[in-house]
Amino acid sequence: MATSSASGIARFRIILWTLVVLAALVATALFFFKPPATPIGVTGAPFALNSTKGGTFTQADLKGTPSLVFFGYTFCPDVCPTTMADIACWRQALGLSEDKLRTIFVTVDPDRDTKQVLTQYLAAFDPEATGLVGDAAQTEAVKASFGVFSEKGPADKNGYYAVNHTANVFLIGKNGEFEGTIDYGENKETAEAKIKRLVGA
Repeated sequence: MATSSASGIARFRIILWTLVVLAALVATALFFFKPPATPIGVTGAPFALNSTKGGTFTQADLKGTPSLVFFGYTFCPDVCPTTMADIACWRQALGLSEDKLRTIFVTVDPDRDTKQVLTQYLAAFDPEATGLVGDAAQTEAVKASFGVFSEKGPADKNGYYAVNHTANVFLIGKNGEFEGTIDYGENKETAEAKIKRLVGA
């Protein structure tokens, strides 16, 4: 009887620890891929960044044309190139030129991503895309405007490091207001339906 009781307790502990691990994994996923807690249009926090199109890009420049805004970095091995390829496919499928829908890529790695690096990187996905870069303080300001998280990871022996960051695509309306997000890996049809609503198609 004692053996049966001990076995039951052991099984209970395994189930309990499994639930703890699952909860931790879910919490981690929400932390890195969650929508912004205080999205643009709510905070109204100002920012100013250098644009690959020339000049300075501020929160006021979000007005005029609906935009897809993504925060990433050019050394990203997976999430960023996948997302930029997805954005290009969505625009092509919907037949949306830059005057109907802008693509804006904001780097969270200003130490490595210069304007030239951004320009070359974006050309591989969409030559019309706008890249935005600033110094550390300017980067923090734009992250605050969108409620974005990013954090530099430890460097390896060759000096390479990854940057953990929010992976949503932000939908910004023609009035410069936050209209929602497209999650990383979201269904193509769902993403395109959100974009059609954004541009009023």
